[in-house]
Amino acid sequence: MIHDNAWNTYGSEDLDALERFSADYIDFISEGKTERECAELLVEMAKKNGYKDLADVIEKGEKLSKGDKVYAVNMGKAVVMFNIGEDIVNRGMNIIGSHIDSPRLDIKQKPLYESDEYAYLDTHYYGGIKKYLYVVTPLALHGVVVRPDGKKITINIGEKDGDPVFFISDLLIHLSNDLMEKPAAKVVEGEKLDIMIGSKPLKGEEKDAVKAAVLKLLKDQYGIEEDDFLSAEIEAVPAGRAREAGIDRSMILGYGHDDRCCAYPSFMAMMDVKDAKTTTCGIFVDKEEIGSLGATGMRSYFFENMVREVLDRMGISKETELKRCLRNSRMLSADVNSAYDPLYADKFEKKNASVFGHGLTFCKFTGARGKSGSNDANAEFMASLRYMMDKHGVTYQTAELGKVDAGGGGTIAYILALYGMEVIDCGIPVLSMHAPWEAISKADLYESYKGYKAFLTEG
Repeated sequence: MIHDNAWNTYGSEDLDALERFSADYIDFISEGKTERECAELLVEMAKKNGYKDLADVIEKGEKLSKGDKVYAVNMGKAVVMFNIGEDIVNRGMNIIGSHIDSPRLDIKQKPLYESDEYAYLDTHYYGGIKKYLYVVTPLALHGVVVRPDGKKITINIGEKDGDPVFFISDLLIHLSNDLMEKPAAKVVEGEKLDIMIGSKPLKGEEKDAVKAAVLKLLKDQYGIEEDDFLSAEIEAVPAGRAREAGIDRSMILGYGHDDRCCAYPSFMAMMDVKDAKTTTCGIFVDKEEIGSLGATGMRSYFFENMVREVLDRMGISKETELKRCLRNSRMLSADVNSAYDPLYADKFEKKNASVFGHGLTFCKFTGARGKSGSNDANAEFMASLRYMMDKHGVTYQTAELGKVDAGGGGTIAYILALYGMEVIDCGIPVLSMHAPWEAISKADLYESYKGYKAFLTEG
């Protein structure tokens, strides 16, 4: 069903299902604005669908077999899930992998300072952003503070009615002649992305009285001392819920579509596979936006180690059997693509661009310019996916990420391909990607769920 506009294929039952799915996704993306929050939500839903903690299975010495469903959490910021099917070694697994981190501003380890009776939090931006877009955007603070005694304090300020929000100030247009002549990349320097956190002094304080007032509030309301920022992970993200967009309500505007709009439908597809013939696996990782590095990124050995643990619980212990299982697996790297934007048409090669409403997007190769850093999927694998999508009535399209010399991007696809498995990028078109607020089509979200389920069922 390539090139069809999915909206033209829907009957009333399809539209009802699409709207229900979209509403649930809006809740998910509004509540899960950090990788920690996403991981918690995914685990909570997985438990309700009969998934058990792999750590508990190992501790109790339990065995695993066909029909068992387990999950494992990596440092609270990445999750892998398995629904065990038949002959996992020789059949391999049907894997869908996505990432649950998104571009944002991270609070530095020594962030709080006062300047001319304003209190600020110093930040370090995370991932690829246009820095000027974060100026005067209402921001919320999400994260954790861990005290030396081990107590973990959860931070979520700016999302509830009545919560304060935070912001980065802008220079008024009347004084911006020099500023307006700078290149966009330099209009706001990274070290100028300091968040305004307070302006009211603490009575009786002679030095840094505004900072002192902020520290008193943090102490009184959250039990946080200034030194506790040293062991904190706090993220500044756009404040507010995701919303339906367009007079026809055909789109969703929200923070973090990249890549939670792929993580959510792939997770729901896993939950809806009840009797897996082939083992299904969902990967939800951190750190993709900064190169998939670190212990919670895809380049760590966490995924491989958890596969090894599952096989061990099944009585499969040979290293060759682990390697055979991974080599015989297939994977969809569920990551977003750039939606064709007529306002910036010169950056796209139109017939090879993804379009809103035309469904799940397969990207045979990503990378930049000469396919640098790309996983270039096999034609045979793409042919098998075409068969699956057509069989299950999934509307899909193919695309590249802009013109050949216009830029490019990467995903986790090439990392899983190192095992010798078949891998292809497969996700949702996004407008305004990496902006504080991104847009997707409800139809593409729904078709991605259908496509991911088809792959898990047929792959």
